[in-house]
Amino acid sequence: MKIPLPKIYPITDRELSGLSHAEQVEQFVAAGATLIQIRDKRASSKDLFGDVSYSVEIAHRYGVTLIVNDRVDIAMMTGADGVHLGRDDLPPPAARRLLGDNAIIGLSTHSLKQAKAALVEGVADYIAFGPIFPTNTKADHDPIVGPHQLAEIRHILGDFPLVAIGGIGLNNIARVIEAGAESAAMISEFHRPGETIAERFRLITAVANTLNSVITG
Repeated sequence: MKIPLPKIYPITDRELSGLSHAEQVEQFVAAGATLIQIRDKRASSKDLFGDVSYSVEIAHRYGVTLIVNDRVDIAMMTGADGVHLGRDDLPPPAARRLLGDNAIIGLSTHSLKQAKAALVEGVADYIAFGPIFPTNTKADHDPIVGPHQLAEIRHILGDFPLVAIGGIGLNNIARVIEAGAESAAMISEFHRPGETIAERFRLITAVANTLNSVITG
């Protein structure tokens, strides 16, 4: 299933925002987001279930797609639209069997070899590649791959949906677009003093769309 990827793919973070996932989803939805990922490595299953359930309700009320990071069980129980899986999570074929053909499955990759293998496996609906730049969001992240390898992946994948992730912000989004990524996943860039998440998302999206028009002609 080929999914339409927005130029900016927001990922929630409770620690950076000081807000629940549902409160963040409300702001992203209000700002025009069409695809949102909930990511939480620390919440208990009980708390995450409640927060994601409310988030799904908000997102679906406005026709927004909502993905859950890692937790296939939470996605199943809350009616989320799919999952984003890391290399150490449930294998994509197993997730597909549990979630069904209509669920969206995204897969993180960190090397040319992994991205090629994901394409051959043929289960994921989009491939995320990174970290493109240094990032503080994930302390144990894989080695930086940079825009050059991102461009190589774009060539290898053809028109397969490609998301760039890792350290992306207003200062380097142009390099990601030039390398051919359809979408840029971001976390920390939405959290700036004096700006709401919604305000920041609108600004970043406007800049990215303008750059995309200039770069792609």
